Amino acid sequence: MKRFHKPCNALRVSFLIGLFCLFIGFNSWAQTNPVILIMGDSLSAEYGLPRGSGWANLLQQQLISEASPWTVFNASISGETTSGGRNRFSDLLAQKKPGLVLIELGANDALRGLPIKETESNLRKMIQLSKKSGAKVLLFGMQIPPNYGQNYTKQFQTLFFTLAREEDVALLPFFLNGVADKVELFQADRLHPNAEAQSILFKNVWDSMAPYKKMLKNK
Repeated sequence: MKRFHKPCNALRVSFLIGLFCLFIGFNSWAQTNPVILIMGDSLSAEYGLPRGSGWANLLQQQLISEASPWTVFNASISGETTSGGRNRFSDLLAQKKPGLVLIELGANDALRGLPIKETESNLRKMIQLSKKSGAKVLLFGMQIPPNYGQNYTKQFQTLFFTLAREEDVALLPFFLNGVADKVELFQADRLHPNAEAQSILFKNVWDSMAPYKKMLKNK
């Protein structure tokens, strides 16, 4: 009986070595494929659009075309507020360990008339958690129609510039630049950009990622 133990032990050792090598290989792959985490609402979640046609997918295609090792994880949810994003954020940071975080939130706060201070606090917390984890940040600026009141409208627009300056992060001044004033670039609800608008939104984002372009090319 003893003569059968050695081959079994050898097979077991070989199996364990194989698992170890597989783990090393997977770990190396994970380390060389850093993540861009998108925290957004319906404007980034392809609401009303054919799957794969949104600006986030265009960003991934751009990275692929440039042979960048970075991958996009789009955690955007239609209807998301800054409070909802903040509640999900810590877990996403822990799971995805992003090197770059794109924060496109706040519009739904404004549409619901939520306090500016609350929106600012939630966004600031996400920015600070990103920085603490070692991730860079791009904050998306938003604007709302003047019918929400001149004071509220101005405060909402200003909060993004204030946060970017005080937290020292990159800012896309207005995400919907080149789209907001063109009715033909919106879906029937007049709230969500259509498929044609996605290339413009992508360009707005890509141009604002200029401070990180060198980083995106490195493994």
